[in-house]
Amino acid sequence: MECMKIEELLQKLIRFNTTNPPGNEAECIMYIHGLLKEAGIDSLILGDKGERLNLIARLEGNGSKPPLLMYGHVDVVTAADQVWQHPPFEGVIEDGYVWGRGALDMKGAVAMMISAVLRAKSEGFILSGDIVLCIVCDEENDGIYGAKYIVDNYPDLFKNIKYAIGEIGGFTMPIGGKRFYPIMVAEKQRCAIRATVKGQGGHGSMPVKDGAMAKLGELLARLNRSRLPVHITSSAKMMLQALSSNLGFPTNIVLKSLLNPVLTDKVLDLLGDKGRIFDPVLHNTVNATIVRGGEKINVIPGEIRLDFDGRILPGFAPEDIMDELSKLIGRDIELQILSYDRGPDRIDMGMFEILGSILRAGDREAIPIPFIVSGVTDARFFSKLGIQTYGFTPMILKNDIDFSRLIHSADERIPVEALSFGAESIYKLIVGYDG
Repeated sequence: MECMKIEELLQKLIRFNTTNPPGNEAECIMYIHGLLKEAGIDSLILGDKGERLNLIARLEGNGSKPPLLMYGHVDVVTAADQVWQHPPFEGVIEDGYVWGRGALDMKGAVAMMISAVLRAKSEGFILSGDIVLCIVCDEENDGIYGAKYIVDNYPDLFKNIKYAIGEIGGFTMPIGGKRFYPIMVAEKQRCAIRATVKGQGGHGSMPVKDGAMAKLGELLARLNRSRLPVHITSSAKMMLQALSSNLGFPTNIVLKSLLNPVLTDKVLDLLGDKGRIFDPVLHNTVNATIVRGGEKINVIPGEIRLDFDGRILPGFAPEDIMDELSKLIGRDIELQILSYDRGPDRIDMGMFEILGSILRAGDREAIPIPFIVSGVTDARFFSKLGIQTYGFTPMILKNDIDFSRLIHSADERIPVEALSFGAESIYKLIVGYDG
């Protein structure tokens, strides 16, 4: 195992088809269990469904500092209905890249963590605090059998843990000729919302004005034309101030303007696609995803149900986004909350500078910045235990690799150089961790 290159490890992980659903992560998890056992690291296998397993291992320190949690998931999204240059589950290495589903999200990062832990074990460092390695299933589908399951059922395994590293962050984000490295410190909360649109029904042969279908069209048109209100949260302010302070005129002025609620939306419109990473961190958002209504071609439905994927900024509640949405689409539209995943109440920046210094040590041009993620990760489950997660899976990416566009898409791939950089960075964190 000591001789296995990290790109070879990632190859092996990719070759386990862990598409979720259904997941079938057990074989991959047991492979990792075997690698750790061979290195003299015991691990627990946890799960209440045969093919949906999780792993927790502990590299023991001297106990002078609290443990550090490192976690990642091995399930991946589907590669179906996509055209790939290389088969998505073969882990082909070509042109300096490892190709395959999960290379970026997030088997590549899992390979970094495993490699760093195995190296620290083999070199016999006396660590200040335990390193807890947690590899889970089911992140891509609500975490019911993964992080949520182990947090709900085995909270004592995470006793005294204050900080964790997970996805998404630590990768290169080029802006204005500079190399920024966003480190996730917060994420939006997920809230599923249903709108019920009602109107006159009837026979399909008879004209109906202002029925449910017409109201649905108007509703969707309003959403397409408008945004929900601007909110300047502390995490967004930290992110934009860090960016603007490291960029010259006129980019710095543009970014500072985003922090003025009167100008925010106007600036975003001017930026167009270049502003896509900033838009969701300055607004609560809703996207219509599922429509149900009508069952017969000759029957005009009197009721249509429209489901929204809502994402709520830190510090806001479901009631806030419901009120904002209602004002936009009309008070006569019935709204209800289907589900809500609460996120952490506050942000702890205590380990940010340590992570930033590791990035700067590996890349002299690195500019670490705090970052709020518009999606959700397993961080929301670990936050229930008082654990602050930082998105820290370091990767040096070329300018033609856009992380946010390449995950979940065809030809997902990661540079071999990025894998090595990440494993080295996480290793430095392990051996230098002081709580």
